Amino acid sequence: MNNPGNFADKWSRMFHDQNDEVIPEADEVIVNEPAAPMGEKEQIKQNLRRVWKVAYHLRKVILAVPVVFYALRLAAYNMANLPAQVGIDLQASGEFARMISRQSAVMGPLALTGGCLALMFLSRKSVYPWIISIFSLILPLMILLTNIYPA
Repeated sequence: MNNPGNFADKWSRMFHDQNDEVIPEADEVIVNEPAAPMGEKEQIKQNLRRVWKVAYHLRKVILAVPVVFYALRLAAYNMANLPAQVGIDLQASGEFARMISRQSAVMGPLALTGGCLALMFLSRKSVYPWIISIFSLILPLMILLTNIYPA
């Protein structure tokens, strides 16, 4: 039971770092020695490792924050600046093939971006849906540009 490679022993040492530990099957008390004081360089490395761990575990949130910010900002801007009827599918003649409401032109791309972010949070790989959500931010800009400069 006192084998240093024993899983149970390693597990118990993980929870009792600085405390005295008594193993019932053993006749002796294992005393954990206090850790040697860390140097400044090691402490900086340890702090950087902790920051990296937190950033890695929050990577989806960190990736989503700028996308959500710009999607909402573009939606508010387009809601204020687009005409009541927005043309889509610009023809060679300079006319639009379809006209949709301003609300549809704003909420459609916003819903697409939200769907991509939901897929990002539900999938194991976070980068691919995030890139798609970034490209979905181009759609409101293209709608705005084609309605300002139709031909």
